[in-house]
Amino acid sequence: MKTKLLVILFFLLQTIVSSQNFSGRLSSSVYSFERHVVSESYNYLRTFQTLQLNARHGKFAIKTRLNYEMDIAQEMVNDPRLRIYNLYFEGRNLFNLVTFKIGRISLFNNVSSGTYDGGNIKFKYDGYKLDLFYGANVPAYQKFEITDDWENNYVMSGKLDITAIDNFRIGLSYIDKNYSFNSYETIRLDDNLNPMDYLIKNHSNQFKYASADVSYRLKNNFNIYTRYDYDLNFNTTSRFELTGRYEQIENLGLSLYYNYRAPQIRYNSIFAVFDYGNTHEIEAGADFKINPNCSVTGKFANVTYKDDNAQRATIGLNTKFGSVSYRKTFGYAGELDALSIYTARTFFNGFITPSVGLGYTSYKLSADAETNNIVSLLAGCNVRPMNVLSFDVQGQYFNNKIYQNDFRILFKLNYWFNVNL
Repeated sequence: MKTKLLVILFFLLQTIVSSQNFSGRLSSSVYSFERHVVSESYNYLRTFQTLQLNARHGKFAIKTRLNYEMDIAQEMVNDPRLRIYNLYFEGRNLFNLVTFKIGRISLFNNVSSGTYDGGNIKFKYDGYKLDLFYGANVPAYQKFEITDDWENNYVMSGKLDITAIDNFRIGLSYIDKNYSFNSYETIRLDDNLNPMDYLIKNHSNQFKYASADVSYRLKNNFNIYTRYDYDLNFNTTSRFELTGRYEQIENLGLSLYYNYRAPQIRYNSIFAVFDYGNTHEIEAGADFKINPNCSVTGKFANVTYKDDNAQRATIGLNTKFGSVSYRKTFGYAGELDALSIYTARTFFNGFITPSVGLGYTSYKLSADAETNNIVSLLAGCNVRPMNVLSFDVQGQYFNNKIYQNDFRILFKLNYWFNVNL
């Protein structure tokens, strides 16, 4: 672990020396909590060191985000742990046409977003953008490793965005994502009912989807968005989504949302043999601006399952001092009442910002089931003595029948830097 960390730091140092500008953020956090196991309790004190670094020279840059964590109160098997979330080389807007990334990068896709090791290239010209990606799944815990089984552990995608038509954006995309699973040994019984070692070999599982999305926006008065996903493995519609908002009436906004969704089942997965049901969800909402500092919102939704349905209602109040919301769910999905209150206020030109949040939830799986209650409370404060430095402290309290009087403390330091060489 230490050797890997030194290699990364040496690589970043070499990049910084030859760069015109480097910027980023350094964060250090301590998180304290207690865990009960049977009749014993254990106190944990986990530390997190996070570095975000951008080193730029003209149109080229090295960007990274990594995290180093360990527990200083309890010895844990996987500690210390280094996570590499991003580490890639980027060339931006070359010849006013091409942008590329290579390394550990993030992929944003309608079906399967995440972090992967690979390459991404984008072509952009006069209202058209083509985005291509090929890579491999990242190892568990974002280890500083690259898979040696690209054939069974890959992801590739492509998307064409069209904005050449006034007020429209049209997107056409494709993704093929494959997973490989490690084999493992377990004990099974032979024909004579004697125990024997047995090697379990899992087949690769795959997602393969084609998607389309279209959005239309008319000034600030009306916009609509629709999306369609087609599962190429099972030759069926996976998802259809429609969202619309109307703001022609002064201070009033009206919204409508519809979603049809089938469960995402991997090809070759055992779950494909089950008799599962699809869902239809429709929600209508409205929000009214009482004044520039205060608005009220309300929504009502109905979700249709295979043999039943459920409803939910939400109402909220948003002000410059904070927000209050209440949500009620009833029907097939269970009965739930949830109230949340949050407020934060800045004093002395951003020097100090205290915040308080309270949540209370009462729920049960059916009308005649046992009622369970959850209480959550957080209270914290952000102190920013200067623009590049801030401190956060937050206490978290949680109480229900499983986690009784659970109290946790988080402390975090942030330092931002931006240097031109």
